[in-house]
Amino acid sequence: MALPRSEYLSSVWRDGIFDNKVVFCTGGAGTICSAQVRALVHLGANACIIGRNVEKTERMAKSIATARQGAKVVGIGAVDVRSIESMESAVERCVKELGGIDYVIAGAAGNFVSPISGLSANAFKTVLDIDTIGSFNTLKATLPQLIISAAKNPNTGTNSSTGGRIIFISATFHFTGMPLMAHAAVAKAGVDALSATAAIEYGPRGITSNVITPGPIMGTEGMARLGSRDSERSGAAFKKVPLQRYGTVKEIADGTVYLFSDAGNFVNGEVLVIDGGDWRTPGAPGATKSQYPDYLLDDSMVRQKPAKKSKL
Repeated sequence: MALPRSEYLSSVWRDGIFDNKVVFCTGGAGTICSAQVRALVHLGANACIIGRNVEKTERMAKSIATARQGAKVVGIGAVDVRSIESMESAVERCVKELGGIDYVIAGAAGNFVSPISGLSANAFKTVLDIDTIGSFNTLKATLPQLIISAAKNPNTGTNSSTGGRIIFISATFHFTGMPLMAHAAVAKAGVDALSATAAIEYGPRGITSNVITPGPIMGTEGMARLGSRDSERSGAAFKKVPLQRYGTVKEIADGTVYLFSDAGNFVNGEVLVIDGGDWRTPGAPGATKSQYPDYLLDDSMVRQKPAKKSKL
Protein backbone atom coordinates (compact mmCIF):
# COMPACT_ATOMS: atom_id res chain seq x y z
CA MET A 1 0.00 0.00 0.00
CA ALA A 2 1.30 3.46 -0.92
CA LEU A 3 2.18 5.85 1.88
CA PRO A 4 0.09 9.04 2.03
CA ARG A 5 1.82 11.89 0.22
CA SER A 6 1.53 14.03 3.35
CA GLU A 7 4.05 11.77 5.11
CA TYR A 8 6.90 12.53 2.73
CA LEU A 9 6.02 15.55 0.59
CA SER A 10 4.36 18.93 1.04
CA SER A 11 1.41 19.95 -1.10
CA VAL A 12 3.20 22.92 -2.69
CA TRP A 13 5.01 20.84 -5.33
CA ARG A 14 3.39 20.20 -8.70
CA ASP A 15 3.17 16.62 -9.96
CA GLY A 16 5.33 15.81 -12.97
CA ILE A 17 8.18 18.26 -12.37
CA PHE A 18 10.71 15.40 -12.49
CA ASP A 19 9.21 13.48 -15.40
CA ASN A 20 11.79 11.40 -17.31
CA LYS A 21 14.51 12.05 -14.74
CA VAL A 22 16.50 9.39 -12.88
CA VAL A 23 17.81 9.69 -9.33
CA PHE A 24 20.66 7.57 -7.93
CA CYS A 25 20.79 7.40 -4.13
CA THR A 26 23.24 5.69 -1.80
CA GLY A 27 21.80 4.77 1.59
CA GLY A 28 18.46 4.74 -0.18
CA ALA A 29 16.85 2.17 2.10
CA GLY A 30 17.31 4.39 5.18
CA THR A 31 14.51 6.42 6.70
CA ILE A 32 15.64 9.85 5.47
CA CYS A 33 17.01 8.92 2.06
CA SER A 34 14.03 6.71 1.21
CA ALA A 35 11.70 9.67 1.90
CA GLN A 36 13.83 11.88 -0.35
CA VAL A 37 13.65 9.37 -3.18
CA ARG A 38 9.95 8.66 -2.61
CA ALA A 39 9.19 12.38 -3.01
CA LEU A 40 11.14 12.59 -6.27
CA VAL A 41 9.45 9.44 -7.61
CA HIS A 42 6.01 10.81 -6.71
CA LEU A 43 6.86 13.91 -8.76
CA GLY A 44 7.83 11.92 -11.84
CA ALA A 45 11.35 10.53 -11.43
CA ASN A 46 12.51 6.95 -11.65
CA ALA A 47 15.21 5.79 -9.27
CA CYS A 48 18.01 3.46 -8.28
CA ILE A 49 18.57 3.07 -4.55
CA ILE A 50 21.85 1.61 -3.34
CA GLY A 51 22.56 -0.32 -0.14
CA ARG A 52 24.57 -3.07 1.54
CA ASN A 53 21.65 -5.30 2.53
CA VAL A 54 20.12 -6.88 -0.58
CA GLU A 55 16.75 -7.82 0.91
CA LYS A 56 16.23 -4.50 2.68
CA THR A 57 17.22 -2.48 -0.39
CA GLU A 58 15.00 -4.42 -2.79
CA ARG A 59 12.07 -4.30 -0.37
CA MET A 60 12.39 -0.53 -0.02
CA ALA A 61 12.60 -0.12 -3.79
CA LYS A 62 9.25 -1.88 -4.16
CA SER A 63 7.76 0.34 -1.48
CA ILE A 64 9.03 3.55 -3.08
CA ALA A 65 7.64 2.47 -6.47
CA THR A 66 4.11 2.67 -5.03
CA ALA A 67 4.47 6.47 -4.84
CA ARG A 68 3.49 6.79 -8.50
CA GLN A 69 1.72 4.47 -10.88
CA GLY A 70 4.17 3.24 -13.50
CA ALA A 71 7.26 4.27 -11.54
CA LYS A 72 10.47 2.29 -11.99
CA VAL A 73 12.58 1.93 -8.86
CA VAL A 74 15.56 -0.41 -8.87
CA GLY A 75 17.04 -1.66 -5.60
CA ILE A 76 20.73 -2.50 -5.93
CA GLY A 77 22.04 -4.28 -2.86
CA ALA A 78 25.44 -5.74 -1.93
CA VAL A 79 27.09 -2.43 -2.81
CA ASP A 80 29.96 -1.04 -0.72
CA VAL A 81 30.36 2.73 -1.08
CA ARG A 82 33.94 2.39 0.18
CA SER A 83 34.81 0.58 -3.07
CA ILE A 84 34.94 2.63 -6.27
CA GLU A 85 34.61 -0.58 -8.30
CA SER A 86 31.43 -1.49 -6.44
CA MET A 87 30.01 1.97 -7.05
CA GLU A 88 30.92 1.95 -10.73
CA SER A 89 29.14 -1.39 -11.15
CA ALA A 90 26.02 0.01 -9.47
CA VAL A 91 26.08 3.05 -11.76
CA GLU A 92 26.49 0.81 -14.80
CA ARG A 93 23.47 -1.25 -13.81
CA CYS A 94 21.36 1.85 -13.12
CA VAL A 95 22.19 3.34 -16.52
CA LYS A 96 21.48 0.01 -18.23
CA GLU A 97 18.07 -0.35 -16.59
CA LEU A 98 16.88 3.27 -16.48
CA GLY A 99 18.84 4.96 -19.27
CA GLY A 100 20.99 7.45 -17.35
CA ILE A 101 21.36 9.42 -14.12
CA ASP A 102 20.24 13.02 -13.67
CA TYR A 103 20.26 13.47 -9.90
CA VAL A 104 22.44 11.95 -7.19
CA ILE A 105 22.00 11.77 -3.43
CA ALA A 106 25.10 10.67 -1.51
CA GLY A 107 23.43 9.50 1.67
CA ALA A 108 25.28 6.44 2.98
CA ALA A 109 26.62 7.07 6.48
CA GLY A 110 27.88 5.38 9.62
CA ASN A 111 27.93 6.74 13.16
CA PHE A 112 28.04 5.94 16.86
CA VAL A 113 28.63 7.78 20.13
CA SER A 114 32.14 7.72 21.59
CA PRO A 115 34.56 10.07 23.35
CA ILE A 116 38.01 10.37 21.81
CA SER A 117 39.45 8.36 24.69
CA GLY A 118 37.28 5.39 23.75
CA LEU A 119 37.65 5.75 19.98
CA SER A 120 40.04 3.36 18.25
CA ALA A 121 41.93 4.35 15.13
CA ASN A 122 40.06 1.67 13.22
CA ALA A 123 36.64 2.94 14.36
CA PHE A 124 37.63 6.49 13.44
CA LYS A 125 38.79 5.35 10.01
CA THR A 126 35.64 3.30 9.42
CA VAL A 127 33.41 6.36 9.68
CA LEU A 128 35.65 8.36 7.33
CA ASP A 129 35.66 5.46 4.87
CA ILE A 130 31.86 5.27 4.75
CA ASP A 131 31.00 8.97 4.94
CA THR A 132 33.87 10.82 3.26
CA ILE A 133 35.41 8.22 0.95
CA GLY A 134 31.94 6.86 0.21
CA SER A 135 30.75 10.33 -0.82
CA PHE A 136 33.82 10.80 -3.00
CA ASN A 137 33.27 7.43 -4.68
CA THR A 138 29.61 8.28 -5.27
CA LEU A 139 30.59 11.56 -6.93
CA LYS A 140 33.41 9.99 -8.92
CA ALA A 141 31.30 7.09 -10.20
CA THR A 142 28.30 9.23 -11.22
CA LEU A 143 30.13 12.26 -12.66
CA PRO A 144 30.16 11.01 -16.27
CA GLN A 145 26.37 10.62 -16.16
CA LEU A 146 25.86 13.98 -14.43
CA ILE A 147 27.92 15.69 -17.14
CA ILE A 148 25.79 14.06 -19.84
CA SER A 149 22.58 15.05 -18.05
CA ALA A 150 23.68 18.65 -17.57
CA ALA A 151 24.57 18.92 -21.26
CA LYS A 152 21.19 17.55 -22.31
CA ASN A 153 19.27 19.72 -19.83
CA PRO A 154 21.27 22.96 -19.62
CA ASN A 155 20.97 25.22 -16.60
CA THR A 156 20.12 28.42 -18.46
CA GLY A 157 17.95 30.05 -15.83
CA THR A 158 14.89 29.66 -18.03
CA ASN A 159 14.93 25.89 -18.51
CA SER A 160 12.44 24.31 -16.10
CA SER A 161 13.83 20.79 -16.53
CA THR A 162 17.53 20.75 -15.75
CA GLY A 163 19.79 17.83 -14.85
CA GLY A 164 23.26 17.19 -13.50
CA ARG A 165 22.73 17.75 -9.77
CA ILE A 166 24.16 16.13 -6.66
CA ILE A 167 23.24 16.47 -2.99
CA PHE A 168 25.48 15.25 -0.18
CA ILE A 169 23.94 14.43 3.19
CA SER A 170 25.97 15.89 6.05
CA ALA A 171 25.72 16.91 9.72
CA THR A 172 26.37 19.99 11.84
CA PHE A 173 28.85 18.46 14.31
CA HIS A 174 31.86 20.24 12.80
CA PHE A 175 30.20 23.68 12.86
CA THR A 176 30.98 24.09 16.55
CA GLY A 177 32.73 20.88 17.52
CA MET A 178 30.73 18.18 19.29
CA PRO A 179 31.59 16.03 22.30
CA LEU A 180 31.45 12.30 21.53
CA MET A 181 31.33 12.97 17.79
CA ALA A 182 34.95 13.63 16.72
CA HIS A 183 34.81 10.89 14.08
CA ALA A 184 31.55 12.07 12.51
CA ALA A 185 32.54 15.73 12.73
CA VAL A 186 35.76 15.13 10.82
CA ALA A 187 34.04 12.92 8.25
CA LYS A 188 31.24 15.39 7.55
CA ALA A 189 33.62 18.35 7.38
CA GLY A 190 35.26 16.47 4.54
CA VAL A 191 31.91 15.89 2.85
CA ASP A 192 31.12 19.62 2.97
CA ALA A 193 34.54 20.46 1.53
CA LEU A 194 34.08 17.89 -1.24
CA SER A 195 30.72 19.36 -2.22
CA ALA A 196 32.08 22.91 -2.28
CA THR A 197 34.99 21.89 -4.48
CA ALA A 198 32.74 19.94 -6.85
CA ALA A 199 30.50 23.01 -7.15
CA ILE A 200 33.47 25.10 -8.30
CA GLU A 201 35.05 22.51 -10.59
CA TYR A 202 31.86 21.34 -12.30
CA GLY A 203 29.68 24.45 -12.14
CA PRO A 204 31.07 25.54 -15.53
CA ARG A 205 29.66 22.28 -16.94
CA GLY A 206 26.21 23.10 -15.55
CA ILE A 207 26.37 20.75 -12.57
CA THR A 208 25.23 21.92 -9.15
CA SER A 209 26.61 20.42 -5.94
CA ASN A 210 24.98 21.14 -2.59
CA VAL A 211 24.67 19.74 0.90
CA ILE A 212 21.58 18.99 2.95
CA THR A 213 22.27 18.81 6.67
CA PRO A 214 19.42 17.28 8.67
CA GLY A 215 19.06 17.97 12.37
CA PRO A 216 17.25 15.64 14.77
CA ILE A 217 14.56 13.94 12.69
CA MET A 218 11.76 12.04 14.40
CA GLY A 219 11.46 8.32 13.78
CA THR A 220 14.79 7.81 12.02
CA GLU A 221 17.33 5.06 12.55
CA GLY A 222 19.91 7.66 13.49
CA MET A 223 17.83 9.16 16.32
CA ALA A 224 16.92 5.68 17.57
CA ARG A 225 20.63 5.02 18.08
CA LEU A 226 21.93 8.45 19.02
CA GLY A 227 18.98 9.98 20.87
CA SER A 228 17.21 9.23 24.14
CA ARG A 229 13.72 7.76 23.94
CA ASP A 230 13.01 8.60 27.57
CA SER A 231 13.77 12.28 27.00
CA GLU A 232 11.74 12.25 23.78
CA ARG A 233 8.71 10.81 25.57
CA SER A 234 9.00 13.41 28.34
CA GLY A 235 9.60 16.23 25.86
CA ALA A 236 12.94 17.15 27.46
CA ALA A 237 14.85 16.37 24.26
CA PHE A 238 12.88 18.96 22.32
CA LYS A 239 13.79 21.83 24.65
CA LYS A 240 17.23 22.10 23.06
CA VAL A 241 15.68 22.78 19.63
CA PRO A 242 14.55 26.40 19.22
CA LEU A 243 11.36 25.24 17.48
CA GLN A 244 10.70 22.86 20.41
CA ARG A 245 10.26 19.75 18.28
CA TYR A 246 12.16 17.32 16.09
CA GLY A 247 11.92 17.55 12.33
CA THR A 248 10.19 15.13 9.95
CA VAL A 249 11.49 13.23 6.94
CA LYS A 250 9.03 15.23 4.85
CA GLU A 251 10.94 18.40 5.66
CA ILE A 252 14.19 16.85 4.41
CA ALA A 253 12.41 15.60 1.28
CA ASP A 254 11.03 19.09 0.62
CA GLY A 255 14.54 20.53 0.77
CA THR A 256 15.65 17.90 -1.73
CA VAL A 257 12.86 18.76 -4.16
CA TYR A 258 13.80 22.44 -3.87
CA LEU A 259 17.44 21.86 -4.76
CA PHE A 260 16.68 19.51 -7.68
CA SER A 261 13.81 21.57 -9.10
CA ASP A 262 14.06 24.72 -11.20
CA ALA A 263 13.54 26.66 -7.94
CA GLY A 264 17.14 25.70 -7.12
CA ASN A 265 18.68 26.46 -10.51
CA PHE A 266 21.09 29.10 -9.16
CA VAL A 267 21.90 27.37 -5.88
CA ASN A 268 25.37 25.87 -6.00
CA GLY A 269 28.02 25.14 -3.37
CA GLU A 270 25.61 25.72 -0.50
CA VAL A 271 24.84 23.91 2.75
CA LEU A 272 21.11 23.75 3.47
CA VAL A 273 20.67 23.07 7.18
CA ILE A 274 17.23 21.71 8.05
CA ASP A 275 17.30 21.43 11.83
CA GLY A 276 14.97 23.98 13.38
CA GLY A 277 17.99 25.94 14.61
CA ASP A 278 19.25 22.99 16.67
CA TRP A 279 22.95 23.38 15.86
CA ARG A 280 23.00 26.82 17.47
CA THR A 281 22.34 25.22 20.87
CA PRO A 282 24.89 22.37 20.77
CA GLY A 283 24.75 19.38 23.05
CA ALA A 284 26.13 15.86 22.87
CA PRO A 285 23.96 13.05 21.44
CA GLY A 286 23.10 10.36 23.96
CA ALA A 287 24.13 12.54 26.92
CA THR A 288 20.77 13.92 28.00
CA LYS A 289 20.79 12.31 31.47
CA SER A 290 23.52 14.65 32.71
CA GLN A 291 24.86 18.07 31.83
CA TYR A 292 28.06 19.11 30.08
CA PRO A 293 30.80 18.55 31.15
CA ASP A 294 29.62 16.08 33.82
CA TYR A 295 29.17 13.16 31.45
CA LEU A 296 32.75 13.62 30.25
CA LEU A 297 34.35 13.98 33.67
CA ASP A 298 32.60 11.00 35.26
CA ASP A 299 33.48 8.71 32.33
CA SER A 300 29.85 7.60 31.96
CA MET A 301 30.07 7.76 28.17
CA VAL A 302 33.30 5.77 28.10
CA ARG A 303 31.53 2.86 29.77
CA GLN A 304 28.75 2.80 27.18
CA LYS A 305 28.95 0.23 24.40
CA PRO A 306 29.31 1.85 20.96
CA ALA A 307 26.10 1.95 18.97
CA LYS A 308 25.91 0.20 15.67
CA LYS A 309 26.50 2.25 12.55
CA SER A 310 23.49 4.17 11.36
CA LYS A 311 22.24 4.81 7.86
CA LEU A 312 20.26 7.80 6.72
